[in-house]
Amino acid sequence: MFDLRAIRENPEAFRKAWNRRKPGLGDAVDAIHNHDAALRTALTDKQEAEKLRNETSKLIGAAKKSGDEAEAARLMAIVADAKETIEACAEQEAAAREQLDELLYGLPNLPLDEVPEGQDEHGNVEQARWGTPAGINNPKDHADLGEALGMMDFETAAKMSGARFVLLKGKLARLERALAAFMLDLQTEEHGYTECSPPLLVRDNALVGTGQLPKFEEDLFRVPSGNLLSEDGELLLTEDGKPLALEGGHYLIPTAEVPLTNIVRETIIEPGQLPKRFTAHTPCFRSEAGSAGRDTKGMIRLHQFNKVELVSIVANEAEGLTELERMTECAEEVLKRLNLPFRRMLLCTGDMGAGARKTYDLEVWLPSQNTYREISSCSYCGDYQARRMDARYRPEAGAKPEFVHTLNGSGLAVGRTLVAVLENYQNEDGSITVPEALRSYMGGLEVIK
Repeated sequence: MFDLRAIRENPEAFRKAWNRRKPGLGDAVDAIHNHDAALRTALTDKQEAEKLRNETSKLIGAAKKSGDEAEAARLMAIVADAKETIEACAEQEAAAREQLDELLYGLPNLPLDEVPEGQDEHGNVEQARWGTPAGINNPKDHADLGEALGMMDFETAAKMSGARFVLLKGKLARLERALAAFMLDLQTEEHGYTECSPPLLVRDNALVGTGQLPKFEEDLFRVPSGNLLSEDGELLLTEDGKPLALEGGHYLIPTAEVPLTNIVRETIIEPGQLPKRFTAHTPCFRSEAGSAGRDTKGMIRLHQFNKVELVSIVANEAEGLTELERMTECAEEVLKRLNLPFRRMLLCTGDMGAGARKTYDLEVWLPSQNTYREISSCSYCGDYQARRMDARYRPEAGAKPEFVHTLNGSGLAVGRTLVAVLENYQNEDGSITVPEALRSYMGGLEVIK
C-alpha cells in the first residue's frame, strides 16, 4: 500500500519509479488520481448532505410547534432529498474506495534509485564472487546421483502427489534435516535471529499484508473450508459436540516470510525494541503457475520444499539498507561454511519481487549445469508491507507511531542447498562426501554411499 498524500504531492516521482519497473506502469498515477478525486468528491458531498439534513431536522420541530405545517412539509422534503443524496454518495464512495484499493494493492513497490534498470534477469548486475568451482569430469545431475543412491525417488512421489514432488530416504533425508539444523543453529547462535515455529496455514489478510495477495493468488494453494476428519475418517467434534470445521480463506504458506513478518501486524513497537530478527524452518508450498516447462526434472522447482527464512523489522530506510547487507552476509555465511562457490547479484527493476525496493540474489554453482543458480533472495521492502499490515513503532516515548520497515531473505532454501551439496561434493564412484560443517549433524558420517 502507498501513502496517498505522497502520491498527490509528488505524482511524477511515483510515475517515474513505476515506469522503471515496467514501461507504462506509471500511468497508474492517473488512475489513482481519478479514483482518489471521485472518492474525495463523494465524501465531501455526503458530509454536506449530512450537515444539511442535521441542520434542517432541527428546524422541523420548531415549524410544527409554531403551527406552520407548510414550512414543516418543505423542510421534511429537504431532509428526504438529503437522505437520498447521502445514500447515493455512500454508494459512490464505496465504489471509488474499492477501485482505489484494488489498484493500490496490485501495484509493486518503488525501486530505489540505486537499483539498475532492466526488464528481466539479463539486467541484473554481478556484485561479487566467492569460491572457485571444482573441476569435476563429466559431473552428474543431482537427480541422477540421488536416484543412483536409491535415496531420491521422484516416481513414488508422483504416484501419491503428482509432478514436482520428491521422496527423500535414508541418508539423503538425514542430510536435508542436517542442513536445516545447521542453518538454524548458525542464524540463531551466531547471527542473533530468534527461532520461531509458525503456522503453515494463514488467512488471506496475512498474505495481503506481505503482498502475495491479491495479485499472485494463482501461485498459492488455497485450503477450502470444511469439516475436519480424524485419521480413521471419523468426524472430529468440539467439546460441545459440534463438528470441528476449518474456516474458509486459509492458504498454505508459500514462504515463512508470511507468518514471520505478520508477527508485528497491527502492533505498535515501543522504543528500544528494534531491530527484531526472526527465523524459521518450514515447508513452503507454491503452485509454480508461471513456470510451466521450467526445471521439470529434479529438485530445483518443486510444489513443496523446505526453507530457512530470515525476517528483520527495522525503523527506517537507513537501517533497512544496513540490515540488507547484514542479512545477505548471514545467508552467504551458510554457503561459505559449506564451501559452495557462489556469486551475489543485484537484481534489476524488472526482476525484483513486487514487494521489494532492493534485492540481492545469491546464486550457487551447479557443476551439472555449468552455471550459477539462485539459492537465496534477500530483499529490503521499506514500509510497503508495514502499511498493508498496520505495523508501527514509536521512535521515542510518547512519539507519534511511524511505520516500520521490513526485510526478508532465504538463509537458505534447504532443497536447493542439498542439490548444491550433491553436485559439488560428488565423487567418481557416485558417492557424496559430506561437508565438514555437517558431519556432526550426520553422526560423524563422512561419505554417503
